[in-house]
Amino acid sequence: MGKTLFVGIDIGSDTNVVRILDDTGEDVCGFSVSNDLPGAERLVERIVTEAELIDADKVKIGMEATNLYWWHLSQALHEAPELSAFDAEIAVINPKVIDGFKRIYPDMAKTDSLDARVIADCLRFGRVRPTPPPDMTYAPLQRLTRFRYHLVSNLTREKNRALNLIFLKFSTYQKECPFSDLFGQASRAVVGNLTPDEIANMPVEELVDMMLEHGNNRLKDVPEMARVIKQAACSSYRLNPKMRDAVDVTLAMSLETIRFFETQQKKIDQVIAKELKAIPQTLDTVPGIGPVYSAGIVAEIGDISRFKNHNALAKFAGLTWRQHQSSKFSAEDIPLTRSGNYYLRYYLIEAANSVRVREPEYAAFYRKKFTEARHHHHKRALVLTARKLVRMVFTLLSEGQIYRQRRLG
Repeated sequence: MGKTLFVGIDIGSDTNVVRILDDTGEDVCGFSVSNDLPGAERLVERIVTEAELIDADKVKIGMEATNLYWWHLSQALHEAPELSAFDAEIAVINPKVIDGFKRIYPDMAKTDSLDARVIADCLRFGRVRPTPPPDMTYAPLQRLTRFRYHLVSNLTREKNRALNLIFLKFSTYQKECPFSDLFGQASRAVVGNLTPDEIANMPVEELVDMMLEHGNNRLKDVPEMARVIKQAACSSYRLNPKMRDAVDVTLAMSLETIRFFETQQKKIDQVIAKELKAIPQTLDTVPGIGPVYSAGIVAEIGDISRFKNHNALAKFAGLTWRQHQSSKFSAEDIPLTRSGNYYLRYYLIEAANSVRVREPEYAAFYRKKFTEARHHHHKRALVLTARKLVRMVFTLLSEGQIYRQRRLG
């Protein structure tokens, strides 16, 4: 039986620490290389040398998925012709897997060298599957959709921050706001430029004119909206004058940040839609799944032939549930695993939330699961709807079908 060399790499932005083990788990060597092209070339040379010394016919290389510091090294190792003679496998491992595996070592110290050894040992025992090289058909789109995910997360956080500041300035505004979008242009003009006292004391006509000026002729029954705002202003707390300037400045900055993020989101959505056109897919034929959600799903899945069935795809997305059973006890309320690709899980859940509004079959399924849930009704129903959506996504991508709505009997 041939010998295998196990290479664990602790990735860093500047330096990669390497530990190499043999079949028995004995140290072959340990060293460091720079995280750049010369460092990668030196690493390949050293791996080949050590493999030849023990007459290995197989090399397994593992590294933790630390930010994107692993990206270039993984590519370089995949493309190194010297490693092909050893049937090299490269695995980029989820940090949760490494952290869980490390617990078998009692009282182990925390050093980069020991972390690299744990990764090498994990390759020996951890049932780690090799990671295929990035598919350049999908990798550019994936960069865009993942950036959008973080952009939307930042936008959500900034809106929550702004809501706190709005409460300080105008405590009843959020509760009584007559605008469909509290962060729309007209609403921002009112809450950003006027205090409750100014609103309460100004003539209704003047407030109406201001709202019309910033509303782009889209507001309906503006006099009634102005009346509601004035009434809310009368019942609002009054901010201590010493706090007023600080709140006004920070709120203005927060609203400006929100405008910036919204502009960036529109730009990235346009680029994503353009990039998606180069990839054959039919997900955007489903009501509620537009180009952005289609792109987010397709970019993370890549080549659908990698998955044997929809169950494998659901596991990859982390849309599976852990069984909790002991003796005669079997738990009914079991948690989501959340161990899969969280970007894919995010886009599937967002798409499911949109589809359930527009597609009767999914709306009925959501309502059924909402009623059945004992806790967290909306979240549980939505995640189960996303799991149902996985089956359809797998079918559409596997067979290249256009979505056809099924009639409910």
